[in-house]
Amino acid sequence: MSEFSYLVDAPVYVFRAFFSLPDSIRDANDQPGNALYGFAGFLAEFFTRARPQRLAIAFDESLSSSFRNEIYPAYKANRPPAPEELKAQFGRCRALCEALGITTLADGRFEADDYIGSLAAEHARANRPVCILSRDKDLLQLLGPHDIYWDFASDKRLGPDQVMEVWGVRPDQIADYLALAGDTVDNIPGIAGVGPKAAQALLGAFDTLDGIYQRLDEVPTLSVRGAKSLHRKLLESEASARLSRQLTQIKCDVPLPQDACAWHAPGADQTLADELELIGLGGNIRERLMAALHGLRTV
Repeated sequence: MSEFSYLVDAPVYVFRAFFSLPDSIRDANDQPGNALYGFAGFLAEFFTRARPQRLAIAFDESLSSSFRNEIYPAYKANRPPAPEELKAQFGRCRALCEALGITTLADGRFEADDYIGSLAAEHARANRPVCILSRDKDLLQLLGPHDIYWDFASDKRLGPDQVMEVWGVRPDQIADYLALAGDTVDNIPGIAGVGPKAAQALLGAFDTLDGIYQRLDEVPTLSVRGAKSLHRKLLESEASARLSRQLTQIKCDVPLPQDACAWHAPGADQTLADELELIGLGGNIRERLMAALHGLRTV
């Protein structure tokens, strides 16, 4: 898969490490280290399995300050705040990536999704495929004909055809699908009473959210259970659907550094080892990461 540019949704793997590894793990500086060690282990395994030549890693600095919170203050408000010991480790995970020479992207107004969306759009314009590492369903909307979505932890890969098989809609319909059915994970309201099956039927018949509202009078004729009441729900909740669509649509025009995915794996030398130790990586995980880097240098 080395022909891809890899776009990594870092928060997924930092959170996963923090909540799956015991909080008794301390780093080389005697600070909480479960997220840092787990994320470093993820990078080592990723380097070994994918042997990436091009990649960029997106982080979140906008857990409550993104432009989506300006549109809808309740956006993601159902999530508890990140523990302080996790916040500190996010910074060290990003420092780890930077020590490895990988471009990291984050901003107070944009989410990691928006940086990944902007990178995917840039690659689409250049006819270059991307592989998106995440388990966030929102990112499925970014897939072009030759792109791959890789849930790395479960080793599940989806292309555009598989998205249709799993979700019942095309990748480019995912944002509309979530705007209709809502998304409890991100506290997106959608339309009360419209579930996944109804959303699939509506998009199958009318293609887009705009198409649904342009042909709203045809909704009662659909061969779907409760079609008449569905018409009423859509009519009464158009404002909620439109708002939800603003929240589910990933921005694809965030400013990016030039050739953000360019990467040359650093040499696994003593200078790098010392830098990784300063960040907090202990001997075993540091050696594992260095070995993975050495494997890349011998490609």
